[in-house]
Amino acid sequence: MTPKRSFVFDFDSTLTKVEALDVLAEISLLGNPKKEAIIAEIIAITTQGIDGEISFTESLQKRIDLLKATKSDLPLLIKELEQKVSRSIADNKAFFKDFSEDIYVISAGFKEFIIPIVAPYNIPAERVFANTFEFDQNEVIIGFDAENPLSKHNGKIECLQNLNLSGEIQVIGDGYSDAVTKKAGVADTFFAYTENVSRVKTIENADHITPNLDEFLYLNDLPRNISYPKNRIKILLLENVHSDAFTKLTADGFSVETLSKSLSEEELIEKLKDVHVLGIRSKTQVTKKVIESAEKLMVVSAFCIGTKQIDLEACKENGVVVFNAPYSNTRSVVELAIGEIIMLMRSVFQRSTELHNGQWNKTAQGSKEVRGKKLGIVGYGNIGKQLSVLAEALGMDVYYYDVEDTLALGNAKRISTLKELLNISDVITLHVDDNIANKNYIGEAEIAQMKDGVHLVNLSRGFVVDIQALVAGLKSGKIAGT
Repeated sequence: MTPKRSFVFDFDSTLTKVEALDVLAEISLLGNPKKEAIIAEIIAITTQGIDGEISFTESLQKRIDLLKATKSDLPLLIKELEQKVSRSIADNKAFFKDFSEDIYVISAGFKEFIIPIVAPYNIPAERVFANTFEFDQNEVIIGFDAENPLSKHNGKIECLQNLNLSGEIQVIGDGYSDAVTKKAGVADTFFAYTENVSRVKTIENADHITPNLDEFLYLNDLPRNISYPKNRIKILLLENVHSDAFTKLTADGFSVETLSKSLSEEELIEKLKDVHVLGIRSKTQVTKKVIESAEKLMVVSAFCIGTKQIDLEACKENGVVVFNAPYSNTRSVVELAIGEIIMLMRSVFQRSTELHNGQWNKTAQGSKEVRGKKLGIVGYGNIGKQLSVLAEALGMDVYYYDVEDTLALGNAKRISTLKELLNISDVITLHVDDNIANKNYIGEAEIAQMKDGVHLVNLSRGFVVDIQALVAGLKSGKIAGT
């Protein structure tokens, strides 16, 4: 038989993402020219009271005096708080339903807004212990019930003592006033709830740090929305992966570490001991040795197009899933291609070199507009298609060749053979994949099939073009620029 347990939750910054009185201030001070300054003062007083720097009674009265709130503000507050229930709390409604009789809310907040917020979570009013507002004849909030233990410093200790709960008592909260229940001996276990705010004094006095309710339920082996808490899943991001990845993954609850550089094989092996997900770009080499040493690794995510830097066979053998980002730099490559085509055809590189050597050669010889020229795209994938659209917008006639039967965009024309494409193109761009079978895809024979004075842009892999054949083509003038 499972031992009896009681779960005692704080409200502000635990069941909800916010301090309710701070939200009430936003409502009651609307239109007040000193609103921001007053709210900052209220937040500071809240923190002082939570951390025990001033008595809670003093903190509560000071904030109420600053609020200037009325009873009519409370429905608006409740509406706001309904949208600010902590994410993992909302995701685990089933827990509150299944263990309804064992769940209590003990808060220094106020029943007027707490009861309506927790009611959908099957926490009845009789298990909500909190303060109550006092109003004047104009329904302005002027104070609170001073006889309520929860209006006093360490009132949660007295409240728990009065409840006289049996079995193990677990307190879940974000403040020092929650932590002291364990120190006073009225709670058996204290969980510092850090999903919304992390307070040093609270964490220092915690039995467990719980970044979300999933972690709390996991530690207690209770039913939960997800089987394994996201905060226990460790992610390592290398090589300056875009900051959005860190922001989004941490916001979703994962534990994320970032490094700006790639790591050597030995460094990577050491770093991956407790890592579940590895995020890389093109420099990091994920070898068979790395994969076999990383016992917890489940995923390698390449924040780039290629996966040559990852031993895919070793990943397959060890059950490691590999993802790449086939669209990640598509637009960047296309813009670069357009820029290089224009620079090559307008002889910008030659004129720039002359200027850097102190030579002013005012001539347009060999320079051509791209408008009306034939662009031959080799490889009509994500990049080739976008390049096709932009090049056509510049007035180029677009032709493409691909081993697959791909649908043309705009007025682009599909050419059935590579030879025919090379024959007709003024500019040729290469966008083939990094398959080793594409080594020297463009060699002496292919260059011979090109127009005299062609411009060649290779934005795939270097090995796709036979370098010696390319040099010969440049020297002979067959290729005007590359």
